[in-house]
Amino acid sequence: MTPFDTEITDRLLSTTRSVRRRLDFDRAVDPEILQECLGLASYAPNASNAQDWRWVIVTDPESRAAIADHYRAGIVPPMEELLERRQADGDAAGVRHSEAVLYLAERFHEVPALVIPCIQGQLDPDLELAWTTSLFGSILPAVWSFQLALHSRGLASTFTTAHLLAADEVAALLDIPDDYLQTCLIPVAYLLGDDLKPPARRDLDEIIAWNRWA
Repeated sequence: MTPFDTEITDRLLSTTRSVRRRLDFDRAVDPEILQECLGLASYAPNASNAQDWRWVIVTDPESRAAIADHYRAGIVPPMEELLERRQADGDAAGVRHSEAVLYLAERFHEVPALVIPCIQGQLDPDLELAWTTSLFGSILPAVWSFQLALHSRGLASTFTTAHLLAADEVAALLDIPDDYLQTCLIPVAYLLGDDLKPPARRDLDEIIAWNRWA
């Protein structure tokens, strides 16, 4: 007998996905729920158990609008170009993805809560790959735990990075210290409609190699 109901945990794991079109922009997110989800995220593994993460939750309308401007500047031009190529190629799935990204970008300032996970440390091109992996490995598992916790409570999210093209400006806006690295930005809102379905994925035979790359 397993210690958890795997039917429930498997459904949570397989349906926690990027949500852009089905975010409820009109319903405020309870701060206590965000704290509860981040409390669960804090149990994620991290290097030396240092727990050097910090989470900036942005609900102030003016700050959200300013961040949205930076996000749009980073994502809209390349995504519009990609959309044109996908349309020309007849890539229906790609077109849907690009249109969803642009839809979220247009309404980014309306997202009730923006969560920016930060980790103490900075990238250095002269440092070994192991250091960079350790740095991101000490925060991204917690980000995923946060997203799982959100979905289990009827909220939706997506992992975004376009604002990092203006990371310095966002850091100044939010008073993020110089020794902390912004790793991504998670828009959070209640999910509109019914529960999510598992997305299409490659067959396992295409992505698993046993013992050697074959």
